[in-house]
Amino acid sequence: MRLNDLPFPVYGDAKFRGNCPKENAEQITFFAELRAKYPDTWGRLALHPRNEQLLRGGQFRGVIKHKAEGMTPGASDIVIPAARSFVCELKRRDHTKSKWQDGQIEYLIAAQDAGAFVCVALGWRGAWDAFEDWIAS
Repeated sequence: MRLNDLPFPVYGDAKFRGNCPKENAEQITFFAELRAKYPDTWGRLALHPRNEQLLRGGQFRGVIKHKAEGMTPGASDIVIPAARSFVCELKRRDHTKSKWQDGQIEYLIAAQDAGAFVCVALGWRGAWDAFEDWIAS
């Protein structure tokens, strides 16, 4: 799906192309900033749900067990539970170097339908801009 076709905002420069950190490095930077600036509030509540993408080949029983325990396919990279939750799917700053995983868009739509603040962020700075908009709302 193209970024322009998403039913929620995209934060960051969608036209950027070039070298950029991988998603996990961007995520680490976002969480480090959040926990440094808001150690007792948002930094304490924010989480990254692990999902089935970590379980590959020969781990079928593990996938079934994790789903039974509550793992949700497509769960977003950054979730902050609150009266209006923050749900953010983080992609690389050059989004053409990122892939959508099964269920991610559907998860975001379900979160939006439930009243969450939902977005896609390109890089940690995009995620930070989204976070600041969420705080302001």
